[in-house]
Amino acid sequence: MSSDPAARLRAAGLRTTPTRVAVLGALESLGGHRTADEIGASLASAGPGIPRASLYHVLGALAEAGVVLVADAGPGTARYEVAAAWHHHLVCRVCGAIVDVPCVRGTRPCLEADLPGVTIDEAQVIFRGRCASCAGAQGSGASASGTSASASGASGSGSGASGSGRARRRDHRTA
Repeated sequence: MSSDPAARLRAAGLRTTPTRVAVLGALESLGGHRTADEIGASLASAGPGIPRASLYHVLGALAEAGVVLVADAGPGTARYEVAAAWHHHLVCRVCGAIVDVPCVRGTRPCLEADLPGVTIDEAQVIFRGRCASCAGAQGSGASASGTSASASGASGSGSGASGSGRARRRDHRTA
């Protein structure tokens, strides 16, 4: 993956506008899974920034072109990331960290459903559990079921994090 935002835009067939270059550059510099507000704040700290609507428009165009991914971590604010391969996420119930989980197939859709007349173009799995840092902090007293990640079901039984005790999300990226 090229570290030059303009080259990445051209490779995806997008025009290299100053706004697109700035947004992609900010997301690459920030790393991890970032909200539009975090990207906007980074841009504003480095210069005049861009209007919120323009930021969302650019992020949508970058996601549609496959230059960035929308990191689905469940209900809440959309997060964006620069990633070379399709993958899933684990959301830590303790600290809120979002950890990349490699997809078995590496392409979408990675799951198939037998639904007559339906075309599926994407399937995302959200794992919930404890990240390596939090699982390690629990020591040997943690139960086996508490330390393993589980996919959230469509029924919503796994939706929502462990309550209001978490102040912020941390990012853990896998190699």
